[in-house]
Amino acid sequence: MQQPSSNRIGFVSLGCPKALVDSERILTQLRAEGYEIVPNYENANLVVVNTCGFIESAVNESLDAIGEAIAENGKVIVTGCLGAKKEVILDKHPNVLSVTGPQAYEEVVRAVHEHLPPSHDPFVSLVPPQGIKLTPRHYAYLKISEGCNHACTFCIIPSMRGKLKSRTIDEVMREAEKLKQAGVKELLVISQDTSAYGLDLKYEEKLWQNEIFKTQFFDLCRAMSKLGIWVRMHYVYPYKHVDDVIPLMTEGALLPYLDIPFQHASARILKLMKRPASSENNLERIKAWRKICPDLTIRSTFIVGFPGETEAEFAELLQFLRDAQLDRVGCFKYSPVEGAKANELPNPVPEEIKDERYRRFMEIQAEISSKRLQQKIGKTMQVLVDEIRESEEGDVAAIARSSADAPEIDGLVFIENPPASIKPGQFAMVKIIDADEYDLYAEVFEN
Repeated sequence: MQQPSSNRIGFVSLGCPKALVDSERILTQLRAEGYEIVPNYENANLVVVNTCGFIESAVNESLDAIGEAIAENGKVIVTGCLGAKKEVILDKHPNVLSVTGPQAYEEVVRAVHEHLPPSHDPFVSLVPPQGIKLTPRHYAYLKISEGCNHACTFCIIPSMRGKLKSRTIDEVMREAEKLKQAGVKELLVISQDTSAYGLDLKYEEKLWQNEIFKTQFFDLCRAMSKLGIWVRMHYVYPYKHVDDVIPLMTEGALLPYLDIPFQHASARILKLMKRPASSENNLERIKAWRKICPDLTIRSTFIVGFPGETEAEFAELLQFLRDAQLDRVGCFKYSPVEGAKANELPNPVPEEIKDERYRRFMEIQAEISSKRLQQKIGKTMQVLVDEIRESEEGDVAAIARSSADAPEIDGLVFIENPPASIKPGQFAMVKIIDADEYDLYAEVFEN
């Protein structure tokens, strides 16, 4: 009878998809060294917490997670973005075993070795070629670069993750191929600034599938389009060269989906934020993109209550929402983060005004989203099934996503009374029969 492993690691992964990819890389290495990954504190010999430190609420969530891991297990290693502020963690939790910053894969593994030495067993440590993934088998995040060259005044990511460091295009595409071969049906391309991909490498040329590709955004999209699976682009800044990618979406080579963090509409506020491409006429760009690709879905995020934001500038943002008619939108109330330059700006917006502006913003966007989704009723579309869910009453529904829906941040497509043949990870053709503010309701389409 095989004895239980004494090298069991618990893992808590917080923050954005980029941090999730970091977690996957650490777990892949640990698993390859014979460590067993367990889903709870009580069965773990040690716990790793991968933290987020982007905004104040994320810092508090990370500190709470560390505290919970210490209380439940006692042996805790901390890594990730908040790890760049070691003193913040040690001040609150002096008993953690080790603290490392983001992308410090080797340091994390070394810390695990120190406090829980490996006992390598090649028969239990086999790792699939694509590595260990924390997402469902049918979709995966693919990180194309680390860091960021911008100096946005509300953000401290460059101080945590450093300057832009791109992976060469052949390396990225080899990983993409491995993921496809492992059964991945959808790739979500992520970075801090996907549009700037390859700038640090001077768009170095590489060979992939007997063809030369430049390490740059357009060639990356062109190469990805050859995979024959869903490819979704995230964190795309609205530089002029993004225009060149829209025809690929029209041809069906890429999902007609762009995640563009506009953040605001007021030129003065964007200048205070030091946002890249802040001088672009984004309304005209959106209009031009939709003329080329009518099915294009645009998701974005915005900040309300930025220091100095006036009522007139907030009204300008609301008018932008009405004019742009964006499909998917997230909104954040400005939150001061230690080390962010925006904290030094005059005229901070009171919390009660932030709350009121957030409410007004979300009410308008909910109306826009509802109207746009109502226009899809009666249409047929391809969806990717994520799970089959059964209610307490015994009703069964398939939970799926359309090309307009990224996992966890966008809406869902609920397929009522799905046939038994529909399984998670499969595509299905459905007809939309209803919609609410954020989700669609469908039935399987039969010719």
